Amino acid sequence: MPKVKQLEKCKHPDSRRTKALTKKLTRNNKKDKAKLLTTIKHNILGEKLIWFRDNLIQDQNSCGPKEIELLIIKYLDRFHEELEQIKLKHSIGQRKNRQHANREDIINLTIKSDEKEFETCGIELPDLLNPVQLNLLKNWTGELKFVQNFKFRRFSKNFLKEEIAKVDRVEK
Repeated sequence: MPKVKQLEKCKHPDSRRTKALTKKLTRNNKKDKAKLLTTIKHNILGEKLIWFRDNLIQDQNSCGPKEIELLIIKYLDRFHEELEQIKLKHSIGQRKNRQHANREDIINLTIKSDEKEFETCGIELPDLLNPVQLNLLKNWTGELKFVQNFKFRRFSKNFLKEEIAKVDRVEK
C-alpha cells in the first residue's frame, strides 16, 4: 500500500509514478470506506435480529401471523420510553434550547423509516412462519458470521393482514 511519504518523494506531480501512487491511494481509500459501510449495515441487521430474538416467546415452537404482527408493532414502539423521558426533560426547567435534540431526531427518523418500511415493502426478518428458522433464531448466539444461515422474508402490514384473514377462514 503506497504511503503519503512516497508521494512526497516524487520529483514531478504529473509523473507516471505519482499518478500510479495516487490511483492506488484513492482505490484503497474507497475499499476501506466500502468495508466500513458494510460493517455498519451488518451491525444494524445484527441489532435488529438480537432484538427480535430477545422478544420472542421462548417456549413457543411456531409463530403465526398474529404473533409476528404484534412483535413488529412492539419493535416499532421500542423507543417509546426513551422519547417519553426526553419529553419529560424538556418539560422540566425553563431552557429554550432542546437538550438531547440529536438523539431525539435520530429516534424520530428511525421510527418514521421503520413505519414506512412496514407500510410499504415490509420489514425484512428471518422467516418466522417457518419453525426451522424460528428455532435457528432462538438458538442464535448473536454472532454476525451466522446471519447468512437465516432465510429472510419481508413482512408488510398488508401481507400480515392477508395471512391473518387466511388463518381465520381456515379455522372457521
